[in-house]
Amino acid sequence: MEGNPVQDASKDIVIIGAGKIGSTVALMLAETGDYRIILADRDAAQLAAADRHEAVTTQALDIADTQALRALLAGRFAVLSAAPFHLTTAIAEAAAAAKVHYLDLTEDVASTKRVKELARDAKTAFIPQCGLAPGFISIVAHDLASRFERLDTVRLRVGALPQYPSNALNYNLTWSTDGIINEYIEPCEAIVDGRLAQVPAMEEREEFSLDGVTYEAFNTSGGLGTLCETLAGKVRTLNYRTIRYPGHAAIMKMLLNDLNLRNRRDLLKDILEQALPATAQDVVIVFVTVSGIKDGRLMQETYAHKIYSGLVAGRPRSAIQITTAAGICAVLDLLAAGRLPQKGFVKQEEIAFADFLANRFGRRYAADEAGPAHGIAA
Repeated sequence: MEGNPVQDASKDIVIIGAGKIGSTVALMLAETGDYRIILADRDAAQLAAADRHEAVTTQALDIADTQALRALLAGRFAVLSAAPFHLTTAIAEAAAAAKVHYLDLTEDVASTKRVKELARDAKTAFIPQCGLAPGFISIVAHDLASRFERLDTVRLRVGALPQYPSNALNYNLTWSTDGIINEYIEPCEAIVDGRLAQVPAMEEREEFSLDGVTYEAFNTSGGLGTLCETLAGKVRTLNYRTIRYPGHAAIMKMLLNDLNLRNRRDLLKDILEQALPATAQDVVIVFVTVSGIKDGRLMQETYAHKIYSGLVAGRPRSAIQITTAAGICAVLDLLAAGRLPQKGFVKQEEIAFADFLANRFGRRYAADEAGPAHGIAA
């Protein structure tokens, strides 16, 4: 099978979380025939709604039941967490105890620090932040940065947006509401004037145009993954901002600050989920710009690409489902094929961009055409 298939018999994988992303991950992996998947969730309705496949079995499981979780993981090749960010540490701790590889999709900074601690003495690989941002965006940024003799600025911009916005927020729910709220509230890591810094979420708004469409972007938490640590002392400016249509930030800041909903997350979640319809007609925008000294001159290189909704195993999936699932599936594939370290903490930027795009799952990110707005351009 092409595109970095696993090298031996089918591997047993546990996926925690049967929501939009977890069920898509299960379907992507099952379609290859190289993995046997147990899809686990405490919500029986979620499990019942997941697409059926002969390589996927489902199991009701409460993460709070530590003994049951460890028993489920025992003897498996890896566990993939597609659960809400506040469950990350419990799943990672169970993976360490069961001595299985661990991958997740979290953007939560505190959770990732705990994963890193667990990885220090682990006999297996711990690879957090395997989605879109953090995840693929770090792989792209590190690849661009490696082409420069000396770095000046690295800017990462990512957004999952409705193709047809129809409300004042210019937004539809495309992924975890808890995750959105978390990244809109928590402090954001950055490098400012060569120094590690924390900057407030929802601030430093900017506007830019891509393919004739105007967007806004603002600070959000977690998108840089471990890049601040990797590029510390090597770059003057490093930041990450989320892309939205203009007007979104002003309304969200009113909700979070003026109405004090940052301190009532459950209420904010309920408001957003009752007021904003979900959509599968979305577009993911990835926009990375790096500047610095190259061949003795100050140069800039940019990666800009849009990914749209499509099919997975014949079933329609949104762009954010496809990109997030493809990210963690590609990393799992590379791990299973021996292309990544087999123990300890593995950063996303340790993954070669060329290896990722050559992978059967990573090809979901491949540019459709060459040019400044599609792929890498000088």
